[in-house]
Amino acid sequence: MGRIKGSFLRPIRVIRVIRGYFFVFLRYNINPGSAALLHVTIGRIYSTRLDLLPLLWRLPSLRQLLILLARRVHNHRWTYWGNLHNGLSFQLSAGTTSDFRVEVYYFCVAFIRSRNTRSDRIVISGFGCLTPLGNTREELWDGFRTARSGIRRISAFDPSQFRVQIAGEVRGTDPFLVLHSKERPHVSRTAALAVVAARQALEDARLNPEVLNLDERRRIGVIFGSGGGGLEFTERQYAHWFRGEPKKASVYTIPSSTTGTLSSEISMAFKLHGPSHVVSTGCTSSTDALFYACDAIVSGRADVMVSGGADAPLAPGILAGFCLMRVLTESWNDAPEKGSRPFSSDRDGFVLGEGAWVYVVETEKSAKARGARIYAEILGYGSTCDAFHRVRLDESGIEPARAMEIALEDAGLRRGDIDYVNLHGTSTELNDRIETRAIKRCFGEVASRIPMSATKSMLGHPQGASGAAGVSAILFAMAEGLIPPTLNLEHVDPQCDLDYVPLTPRKTRVRYALANCIGFGSKNLALVLGSG
Repeated sequence: MGRIKGSFLRPIRVIRVIRGYFFVFLRYNINPGSAALLHVTIGRIYSTRLDLLPLLWRLPSLRQLLILLARRVHNHRWTYWGNLHNGLSFQLSAGTTSDFRVEVYYFCVAFIRSRNTRSDRIVISGFGCLTPLGNTREELWDGFRTARSGIRRISAFDPSQFRVQIAGEVRGTDPFLVLHSKERPHVSRTAALAVVAARQALEDARLNPEVLNLDERRRIGVIFGSGGGGLEFTERQYAHWFRGEPKKASVYTIPSSTTGTLSSEISMAFKLHGPSHVVSTGCTSSTDALFYACDAIVSGRADVMVSGGADAPLAPGILAGFCLMRVLTESWNDAPEKGSRPFSSDRDGFVLGEGAWVYVVETEKSAKARGARIYAEILGYGSTCDAFHRVRLDESGIEPARAMEIALEDAGLRRGDIDYVNLHGTSTELNDRIETRAIKRCFGEVASRIPMSATKSMLGHPQGASGAAGVSAILFAMAEGLIPPTLNLEHVDPQCDLDYVPLTPRKTRVRYALANCIGFGSKNLALVLGSG
């Protein structure tokens, strides 16, 4: 059936029956990137005066005629609205006059635009990173493969005065070296990490903005996620003021401190003139950004998006703030590699981390035209909020479970289709139990059969970049058929009784995977990917 146009339509089928006509209307509309609505009107009209019916059918709009008749009925009239399963709604109305009777049944069915209805697959075609496990994709993946921890004693400053002295820190490189020497004092560490990782991702995707013309660069945008943005930069600048040396502070202290500047630094570095936005939703920031990047492609606002996340929360003032909340582990300063222990019975807090994970997102057709590698397809997204507390989570796990259910529905997948779940797995007592509860609520009886792991056990907690970090573990699992493990899980919490792939990687085929994120402000997010 071809595309049907117009708000008032002639019936696609009219059947003459005894003493009347039977008719069917079809109309649909599509919201880009979300849902398709199919409107169906089925009914009949009949009369004791058959000679009038042929004249009535010649009117320009039968729908208008039915409305007119419904308004004129006076002997009997009733209307009923209801909701059925899976987005189906319907209306039944009937009316009679001395000459006519009309019965109308109206159905509206909402179809989620999933991988089966999109005109082209939305894929990840480039990947770059700077992480506690290494500063390239190969180094990061080698860390996953060998089950290493990137958590060490903090070297960015002397942490001796703090109860917490360990973190997942990017080492072995100076991200500021890619910037002009005059620019370095005015750029946050988060932005510098993001620019370096973005350069890697663009090169990996075989996309060189320098050889593109202006119109082509206007079709490439940046949507990036970060929890704290330039907080570390802000602290450095105000330290100059507090030490009585204001002239050493950057003249760009205010603009470079704002989270929104982060995407602008990437856009400026590569002369990308498309949309440039930052998503800052706490721990879910980078996963949200990946969804919005997909949405920009589906809606036609861009051809290619640079997306992902970065955070660099390693500064004395930031560490002091986390220490005040008592959410960091204080027990493993002498054995940093053992500090992050998600789902372990002796966990007592998370470990801060930093890093940047950047992806190139575009259509499969666009990527293949350049010969770029297809890492994965982005299939589904779900987002909810507990609306409960600034930091604590609702212990029921209802809303995180609902986010995962929405993502699966958006992807057009069943629960049993998921081969791997990358968990938020922070290593806090409450979070790990609630996430386990949410997984069980979402996946039901298949939950115990799905391998899942918490890569924060290797990387620490990179705040707003957490989701993007989890996606990197999924890409590794899909590419190598090897699920990265959950480190330090020698003694599992009895209330956390799922398959967390403890200690060593596991070989298995991963076709579909889910990345789960739970963040401050009781936000929940799930992203579903399919193998490339």
